[in-house]
Amino acid sequence: MLPTYPERQRDLWLSSGRTGLLAARRLAALEPWWYFLNSPFSARVGALSQSTGQPTLLTGMITKIPLISIVDDDDTVRAATESLVKSLGFETRTFASADSFLQSSSLSDTRCLILDVQMPNMSGIELQNHLSTLGFEIPIIFITAYPDDTVRQRALQAGAVAFLLKPFEIHGQRFVDSLLDALKKK
Repeated sequence: MLPTYPERQRDLWLSSGRTGLLAARRLAALEPWWYFLNSPFSARVGALSQSTGQPTLLTGMITKIPLISIVDDDDTVRAATESLVKSLGFETRTFASADSFLQSSSLSDTRCLILDVQMPNMSGIELQNHLSTLGFEIPIIFITAYPDDTVRQRALQAGAVAFLLKPFEIHGQRFVDSLLDALKKK
């Protein structure tokens, strides 16, 4: 749940004479959404929404931070992806396997799933199919270190939002754009 702080505390902080990046960073530590809403990144999101006439992506997200679940058997990739997603202001849960995600209480709360393609026991593609069979329509961003056009086409035809290559595409603008697209879907 997004922590709330009295307006007075925020006003005192902003009027304390500290301005610029330092003040924004300190306030971001108190309220990550304040930093996100006042960053150039959110202006880009708002501009896109104004051009289409649709409500902004942030409508409805102000009161509840979306949960992004990350399933990858590689500890390093899982931790790096979690750090990146958290830096964007989202709540995260990480899982080392498809089975641990399926058994978690996060399954029904997940707004976007970042999913490795190749994992032991159940692959990312198998998990995508299993979730569809169970009736879950969670937007999925696939990540892989082993690109295969057949697997890519299969994942995208089954409704995946994106199919990104590790490590390069999961730490750039394409990843952020894919995440925003996924959150618009659900």
